[in-house]
Amino acid sequence: MQDYRKIKAAIGIELAAVAISAAILGTRGMWEGPGYPEPAGGNLVAEQLSDGEQEDSRKKKDYIKWVDFNVTSEAMKQAYQIDVDTYGKEVHLNWIDLLAIVAVKNGGDFKRYRPEEMSEIAEKFLAGESTVEDYTKDMKYFPYYREAYGAVLEGMVGEYKAEDVQKDSAVTEKPAEDASRWQTCYGLKAFSPIAKGFPYSDYDDFGVARSYGYRRSHLGHDLMGQVGTPVVCVESGKVTALGWNQYGGWRIGIESFDGRRYYYYAHLRQNRPYAEGLKEGDIVQAGDVIGYMGRTGYSKKENVNNIDEPHLHFGLQLIFDESQREGSGEIWVSAYELVKFLSANRSEVSRNDETKEWTRINRTMDPDVEGKHAAE
Repeated sequence: MQDYRKIKAAIGIELAAVAISAAILGTRGMWEGPGYPEPAGGNLVAEQLSDGEQEDSRKKKDYIKWVDFNVTSEAMKQAYQIDVDTYGKEVHLNWIDLLAIVAVKNGGDFKRYRPEEMSEIAEKFLAGESTVEDYTKDMKYFPYYREAYGAVLEGMVGEYKAEDVQKDSAVTEKPAEDASRWQTCYGLKAFSPIAKGFPYSDYDDFGVARSYGYRRSHLGHDLMGQVGTPVVCVESGKVTALGWNQYGGWRIGIESFDGRRYYYYAHLRQNRPYAEGLKEGDIVQAGDVIGYMGRTGYSKKENVNNIDEPHLHFGLQLIFDESQREGSGEIWVSAYELVKFLSANRSEVSRNDETKEWTRINRTMDPDVEGKHAAE
């Protein structure tokens, strides 16, 4: 990575143009807080500010400005299973805590992850030899990984009500006779973005070069499939964007209720991209059909198919501060391993032959959705 300070000293005023270009292209920021890891190459956003401006910014607040989410699906699955198995027990282990501890021990590199290591850590806690608080109190980077991974994974595991209990979920409360078929469960309440029974293929394409409009990195995950494949809401939230974008075509943006995650679903179907009645401002529930796979986009004109292969572009943006919603401070993370993990929970759907709309079969009730409706 180039040293922007040396460039400034060498070519002076040209640095301003470089900084402006970087902002336009969406350069991702880094972490400036004390005691947290800063990747090699320094803080690009901070280097575009004067020393006085940097100091003023630090005085105002510190927040995470860079996340590399490389947790493997295998690690997520193991941590999740420990979480579910210990729910309701004297010691309940949180899966994000376990993943953050493993990250600290392996320098954030999950290529070095060993299932035995996570099992040993969990056994210490379950045996009462230590607690998460005591075990991590001297881990310098645990707060960083816990917050970063929490920003990705919070809201995906927890209590929910379901008509059809998931096999790997813990039933915590049986319904009364007059409570229909609803049961309170604990487990995975987030879903794969592709409905059950619909084939797709994918690979780790995060960061691959794209050239339409301008040269940039691909900040999402593409799932290749057939036009019309039902696209599913991954996590319950609020529809904050819906309409045409020249890059993403027909697209949907959904923000999690805690404001930390923004889900981006793009290249939806021509003519009928969205689930019937869906509009900006709607509250949607994980597992609901929200749209249909297509190949729209790469066009300033609306409703144009200009993508060669039908696919869903699925993006995940993290937001630690309002300044990161748009611009050079945006943080997008790889969703490849997350999608692999979520493939274990795909929403089953059925087609209405009259309307040609697909809707979910097994209903769930997310308490976060109920709370949001109550608050509004």
